[in-house]
Parts: sequence; C-alpha cells; structure tokens
Amino acid sequence: MTQTRPCWVEIHTRSFEENYRFLTGLAAPDVELLAVVKADAYGHGLALCAPAAMRAGARWLGVTSVEEGVAARAACPAARVLVIGGVYPGQGVDLVRHQLTPVVWDPVQIDELESAVRSVGDKALSVHLEIDTGMSRQGVDSQGLTQILQRFGHDSPLRLEGVMTHLFAADEADGRVTDDQLRRTGDFINQIEAAGIHADLLNVGNSAALLAGQAPVIAALAARHEMKALMRPGLALYGIASSYYPPFASAPPPSLLESNRKLKPVLSWKSQVTSVRSVPTGTVVGYNGTFVAIEPMRLALIAVGYADGLDRRLGNRFSLLVRGNKAPLIGRVSMDQAVLDVTDIPDVCAGDDVIILGQQDGERISVFDHAEAAGTIPWEIFTRIGSRVRRVETQ
Repeated sequence: MTQTRPCWVEIHTRSFEENYRFLTGLAAPDVELLAVVKADAYGHGLALCAPAAMRAGARWLGVTSVEEGVAARAACPAARVLVIGGVYPGQGVDLVRHQLTPVVWDPVQIDELESAVRSVGDKALSVHLEIDTGMSRQGVDSQGLTQILQRFGHDSPLRLEGVMTHLFAADEADGRVTDDQLRRTGDFINQIEAAGIHADLLNVGNSAALLAGQAPVIAALAARHEMKALMRPGLALYGIASSYYPPFASAPPPSLLESNRKLKPVLSWKSQVTSVRSVPTGTVVGYNGTFVAIEPMRLALIAVGYADGLDRRLGNRFSLLVRGNKAPLIGRVSMDQAVLDVTDIPDVCAGDDVIILGQQDGERISVFDHAEAAGTIPWEIFTRIGSRVRRVETQ
C-alpha cells in the first residue's frame, strides 16, 4: 500500500456494535432503535458505521439528506433509511428511486414527493410527519397540522407511517421540558386520529432521553395510540454518554450509571512525529510568535493541523500524548502541522505515534477534553475531523 500522510482515525466497529446492543437493552422490550449515522456517522465514517449498525441488529438508519441517504443505501441495501432533514426541490425522484423514507412537515415537501412518486410510477411512499412540540426548528405546528393532514387522502401516493418530534432538552435533568413535549405529542396524535389517520410509529427520543430512562414513558405513550415506539440514539452509539444539566438532584437514573460503565468510545485519532529538533532559549515557535522558549527545548513537529480538524484555539493551552506522556501544544496550530514540547519526554523521535484523541499507555485524551478546551460540544469535535483524515476500521 502507498504510504500516506500520517494522520488518521481508527474506527472500532466492534465497539459500535456493542454500544448499539447495550442501548437496545435499555430500550427493550417495547422500543425499537434507529441508528443515527448522519454527518458521515458523526465524523466516524458512514461506510463503516452503517454496516456495523446493521450487524448489531438495526433495521433503521437516520441521515440528514437525500445525498447521505443514497450513500447509506449503497452501504446497506436492506436498511430502512430515514431522511431526517427532509427533501429539497428536485430531490424527490432520487429519494423514491433509492427507497428512502422522508421526514415531512411542509406542503412544499409533499408537492415534491407526490410528483416524484407519480413520475416514477412507484407504489405508495411512506413518510414520517414531524410535529413541532416546542423547538421551533423543523416540524408543523398545531395550526398548520390540519392543512398537512388533508394531503393524506385516498388519492395521495403518500402514506403516513410515523409521527416524529425532537426532544430538544432531554439532557436537562429535571425533565420538565421533555414532559411538556411528550404531553404536546399526545395532543398532536389525538388531532391526527380525529382526522381518521393512524400512524404505525411514534418516532421520538435521542441518546439523552434513552440514557435518562425515558424509553418506558415513550413506549407507554405509543401504546396508548396503538403505535410502536422508535427512538433515535446518536452520540451514545459512538461511546459518549450525555451530560445532564443541572446535575441530578438525587441519584442519576440507573440507565445513566450503567451507560458510563458500558459505552465504549469508537474513534481514536492519531498522527505521528515528523521530526524533532533542539532549540535554544529565545526561539520563536509558530505564526506570530505566540510562544517563545524560555529555556533550551526539544520540539516535535506533527502531521496534524486545523485543516484536519484540530482546533486552532488549542495552541498553548492543550496537550497530546506521545510515548504515554502529555506533550503541550506550543505556538499556533497551523493548517497542516502543529508543534509539541517534548523536552521532558525521553527518546521521542520521528515516527512515534501521537494520540490526538484516545488512549496510550494508560493515559487518555477524551472528546470531552477537546470540547472543554475549545469551548464547544463533543458532536462538533467529531464532525469537524476533516475528510482528508483517513478512517481506518479496526476491531
């Protein structure tokens, strides 16, 4: 194999499978899980993670767009693929031909899909209707619902298979917002049933809701309307348990405690030392001289920069692992390279592995460490790892 630039991520697909099976145990017996693999499987690689979800028992995959749906269909021909972000004008035919399931909430989307189904001459298309229970992002509100429901008449080629909403505050420990959203969901379903329409699936709940023990609540709501509950874990599949705010007043739910023990990180991000140099006191390091050596030092150049996803703000305030030791990032992170202080780490040489995210010799750098230092969230750390960073499957 041709040697490539030494900056890559290792994707532990067995850990992904084990995480899915663990989460299935939290949801069982009354809730099915949809594996969210949008945004290239949260930066982990859809081509690796979608098949892993299927091997673990998933029937449903969740993506953002028709484009992602086409890629998911190629990787997993037998999967049900939900296009969570809806369909845009001109995309309906591709969606129908690749047997994707769209989320809808706007008459324009229904126009696009009806036209596509009729032009392709296919059978009825199943759709999931998103309702807005308080997030004011996607979803039809209660005033617009009647107009949408009128589109599902006997002459429509669309079939309302699922009712969907997003629990936007499921990581708030008191659960009050989620309780209110679930109450509103019940009201919407009553309105749908009053129009003579029955949906088979109640598509509600993310990782935070699942780990907080909401599966039985959602399953009971679904059962009251003779529906099957479908929850949509994302981040937890990749081995990260949600943080809850504020901390639970009493003991956290048993499901959350167990998740902290059982969930396994799926991604490790690595680079290598390119070269090592010794420099005297007073040496300037990196753009604009934000670091100046106050003593003789040994510096290691590494093959990772902000174009790979290493946050530029981490220069002079974060460390990576070399030979099982934390080596400070010094100077500004460049587009393609960064510099580590390895003065106190013996025998560092070109070719040594550098752990950007993961563990080495008992030391670990977590996605939470990155997120805290960069002032962001784990989702962003994962999804901004650049496409030029190779994804390598490991067991």
